[in-house]
Amino acid sequence: MLAGEPAPLLYPGRPPGQEHVATGGAQELAVRTRALEAMIEAEVPFLVAGTYAFFVYTGIYRETKDLDLFLLERDLPAAFCALEKAGFRTVVHDARWIGKGYLGESFVDLIFCSSNELAVVDELWFQHAREGSVLGYPCLLAPPEEMIFSKAFIDERERFDGADINHLIFACGHLMDWERILARFGPHWEVLFAHLTLYRFVYPGARSQVPDWVMDELCQRTQEVSRSGNAGADLCRGHLISNKQYRHDYELRGMSSAEPTPGVLPLEWRSGVSGSGPCVVATPGVAAAGMAAADLAAADAVAAAAAAAAAAAANAKDVAVAAAANDVAVPAGVPGAKEVA
Repeated sequence: MLAGEPAPLLYPGRPPGQEHVATGGAQELAVRTRALEAMIEAEVPFLVAGTYAFFVYTGIYRETKDLDLFLLERDLPAAFCALEKAGFRTVVHDARWIGKGYLGESFVDLIFCSSNELAVVDELWFQHAREGSVLGYPCLLAPPEEMIFSKAFIDERERFDGADINHLIFACGHLMDWERILARFGPHWEVLFAHLTLYRFVYPGARSQVPDWVMDELCQRTQEVSRSGNAGADLCRGHLISNKQYRHDYELRGMSSAEPTPGVLPLEWRSGVSGSGPCVVATPGVAAAGMAAADLAAADAVAAAAAAAAAAAANAKDVAVAAAANDVAVPAGVPGAKEVA
């Protein structure tokens, strides 16, 4: 995309002004709202990711059990302090990557890395963040490029984030900084290649969302690796994509693991892509770049109304009922699904 060129809509089918989705019951929404208020009031830098950012980028609604806030590891103590003042109980759940804030049975996640220690949150996450509205509050959203990087290595029996990656590419691929994505994956580029191959299978009519030069580069690398022959016979990198599924290889076969190479980029890193800096998520009729903060007022009003509607449906067990309260389409085949104009 040329510098200054209006960005296409990320998800033209999303209802006008709908920049967030309210998921969960009234108690969960109240806890997430309190967490956002506490972080904003304390001026702790954070990014919203997870279900909320995924909805903004793709228009896809789904329930969520928590609120995912990404931040720099050095800001975790400040985040704990802010949440504790708001009544939360905080704990370092895993020193490698995540802290949590609990209020009753509800909680928020404070994530500064991925569990495999590859997707470290660095300054560039914030530099390339998108602006949006979550639960009525103007917030920065984790960039889709970094969301893809952090999701690409999740390959458990009970969870695989490949579909999320496919949806993000389908919705945002034409706006992404693919040089930065390649740099993030670094020596683990084969994982990216695998996901892009799956994306092309799922969406053959939208292959152009991934630039040709990216596929050419990855195909060339694959040919070079194939010609070089096998790596060490005892090497297994399965632990980088699953915490459990490759224990047999390490514990019984005696295979060796590979040291993770974190995808950290220096703040001064620059790609050759024009206009790859911070931008605002587009809504129908609004360009993605240059939206003023005041323009979020209308979205905030919609957000508040959606939250109230979700609270009214808090006791509904059918996800279609909650989705209807948010005026969000649910996948075909779900009982009670409705179409959104």
